[in-house]
Amino acid sequence: MSRRRAGQRTASALVAATALVLAGCGSPYRGEPLGTAPALDTQAQVDGRALFDRYCSECHPGGAAGLAPGINNKPLPGWLVRAQVRLGMGAMPPFSRETISAVELDAIVAYVLELKK
Repeated sequence: MSRRRAGQRTASALVAATALVLAGCGSPYRGEPLGTAPALDTQAQVDGRALFDRYCSECHPGGAAGLAPGINNKPLPGWLVRAQVRLGMGAMPPFSRETISAVELDAIVAYVLELKK
């Protein structure tokens, strides 16, 4: 096994372990956030919502549980969301830089973090 492949497996295992630990910290509520819709104050958040709808909503509708677990109730930091998108885990496929650019991923993360407020 190459060093790069071993490093990717180690990173995947770290992401998986961290996600599992943090998943236990979330609220049991899995639907849309209570109260008003998230305030999208920046262009990145607005763009992130459109990109989230394109790439993520099929499995995480509105951030809630669907084909995949809810994400609007998990206290995941932005770096871990990025790692999850790039590396994938379980049934979630990895999304390459050719599919979702770094700028697009930053916008998605900005939107996801706003969903959790």
